[in-house]
Amino acid sequence: TVEVLQAIEQSPQYRSELSEPNSGVRRGRGVAAGFWFNGGGESSAYAMLNADGTVHLATGSVDIGGQRASLAMQFAEAMGMAYRDVDSQVADTESIGFTRVTGGSRTTFATGWAVYEAALDMRRQLEERAAKIWDVDATEVNYQEGSAMIDGPADPEGNARQFTLKDLASRLQSTGGLIQGRADTSPTTIGPALAAHVVDLEIDPETGRVEILRYTAAQDVGTAVHPAYVEGQIQGGVAQGIGMALHEDYVYDAEGVMRNASYLDYRMPTSLDLPGIETLLVEVPNPGQPYGVRGVGEVPIVPPLAAVANAICDALGQRISRLPASPTTILEGILSEAD
Repeated sequence: TVEVLQAIEQSPQYRSELSEPNSGVRRGRGVAAGFWFNGGGESSAYAMLNADGTVHLATGSVDIGGQRASLAMQFAEAMGMAYRDVDSQVADTESIGFTRVTGGSRTTFATGWAVYEAALDMRRQLEERAAKIWDVDATEVNYQEGSAMIDGPADPEGNARQFTLKDLASRLQSTGGLIQGRADTSPTTIGPALAAHVVDLEIDPETGRVEILRYTAAQDVGTAVHPAYVEGQIQGGVAQGIGMALHEDYVYDAEGVMRNASYLDYRMPTSLDLPGIETLLVEVPNPGQPYGVRGVGEVPIVPPLAAVANAICDALGQRISRLPASPTTILEGILSEAD
């Protein structure tokens, strides 16, 4: 919490002065912080080692925000292998163990834990295969940094006893067949996360139109496994939050029929409604996950509504008590102030 608040306080936007608007237009700045508890639950991962040293990684989490990449990266890190050698795929429900809902607050954390455990399972089996080749007990073999080795004397011919992953993969057929690492996990050590946002906006009092001028989002992401995807998750969450704050509304007629039931009439923000969203990744590792991962995708949806409402209050000098703050709502507020 402290690190996130410090990050937003030191951000260029927060430390800048809100520029003077054109005549008749009002500007305001709003700040808000939000929290989300994140999720855990069951996840499964199966990894098959191919004879060329590559791995086919199958998980049950649908890729909604770069999961295939972030899961492959965690697996590769645990195996000490190149990320490009991991073929990360989403399996169907008949090919993988039970995996809970794919969501922005649990997938990289919980399914990431499953791929980590699947890698450890594969490592144990590789130690056993190396021990079989060297005719030693498996406890004498240690797999680390992509190689299985014995921390001891060389073999009778004077060669250091060490196999790379690719060396072992090429000898699997002659030592017992292919290897599959498997894991079915249900972690509970979820790492809650906090975000703090600052927004500058402009209001035209003649039309009630609100324009977002600048936006900065700081968030505790635990460990940013794939920073570009993490930034995209935060920017997407901010866009959704701004949509709820300014645009998205259900309109019903007197008979209770929804009159804007299609995407032609249901107003959502587009790129024309949003500025570039600046992101600040605050990395406070979650001690309850092997790589310190926290859920990212849902946290940034929480602060925008309050931040936008605070900025509108700063601009108008009065609190708007109903969202979305559509032009109609803004004008009603201005007229009530005049009365």
